[in-house]
Amino acid sequence: MDSKIENLINFAQGIHNKENGKELYDKYKSDIKNVTPKDIFLIENEQLKMGLTSKEVLASVDKLINVFYESLASYEWEKPEEGTFIYYLMEENKGLRTHLDSFKVIIKKQEYMGDRKIILEVLKELLAYNEHLQKLENVLFPYMEKKMDRFEGLKIMWSLHDDVRKHLKEVIEKVEKGNMNRESFNIDLGALFYNLHGLINKQELILFPAATEVFNETEFKAMHMQSFDYEFAFIEAPEKPEIKLSEINDGAVKEGVIQMETGKLTFEQIETMINAMPVDVTFINEDDKVAFFSRPNERIFKRSAAIIGRDVRNCHPPESVHVVEEILENFKKGKRDSESFWLKMKGMFILIQYFAVRNDKGDYLGTLEVSQEVSEIRSLEGEKRLLGDK
Repeated sequence: MDSKIENLINFAQGIHNKENGKELYDKYKSDIKNVTPKDIFLIENEQLKMGLTSKEVLASVDKLINVFYESLASYEWEKPEEGTFIYYLMEENKGLRTHLDSFKVIIKKQEYMGDRKIILEVLKELLAYNEHLQKLENVLFPYMEKKMDRFEGLKIMWSLHDDVRKHLKEVIEKVEKGNMNRESFNIDLGALFYNLHGLINKQELILFPAATEVFNETEFKAMHMQSFDYEFAFIEAPEKPEIKLSEINDGAVKEGVIQMETGKLTFEQIETMINAMPVDVTFINEDDKVAFFSRPNERIFKRSAAIIGRDVRNCHPPESVHVVEEILENFKKGKRDSESFWLKMKGMFILIQYFAVRNDKGDYLGTLEVSQEVSEIRSLEGEKRLLGDK
């Protein structure tokens, strides 16, 4: 590790430990003035290695960004061309800014109860930004994690995403209930605006410049294609390009027959059969890497090809990783063979089941995750024995 990075880590740790800010700045001034976007990931990664949690690192991130702002804002990087993955992410951010600016006009009047209906409408429109965040978490982040260890720090950004999601949901619930005390609601809206603008700044000052320096054109094309698994927030969806599967999955075998003990199937039959089932299926191999996921017509959780080969821990928000680790540990040790969870989401009742996959000898081969919308199943009564019966 070079002295510059070491000094920047010491500065970040000093801020975290609430040491004198001016003294720290004066001590590390020359390195602060030369900080780069990729340096930020190194700093955060080292802090995580030191034992800090994502939440602990997150607590001082905004202070660090403020100190580093001048260097990051003046950093020269190759801006994305129109029609590319990063370009549309930045266009979505422009759309969010415009949406927030129009919202300011409404809330400046501070007639919250009188404008309650339109305020609720505008707040719910902000939920569309989740599609943008999912493209980061499920497409860009996996690619970056595979590229360099330093990008482990991305889990901090994911943690920030979850904080903003939670805050937006809470503000919407307050408006729905009419709990809009002027003083407290001003604080709620101010924090929401600050955090959303903060997401944009962190992406465009740090995340996007760093990404442009580590990926080639083919990788960005693959990411762009996978972005169409999600909606486009605040902009019209661009035309989907035609990109060969080989640009994402080199060496994929799509021909031939697979002979099994109970029958034989072609690759196409296996793939379409799995996708025809009304469940989301994900397989995590014995090394805790995502090896496969299905694409049913009615998907519950959106997935992108970028997660193939990704450590399953990085597919979940930092705050829920301990649950994933406990499930896997119990399966590997033979303590459990299955786990089930159920939750309500967007008007659906979701059953999520995990199954330990073992061979005839009992050796652990991986974990199968099966998610299903079971509202209709839960409502079944009586019997149906004939075609056409209801």
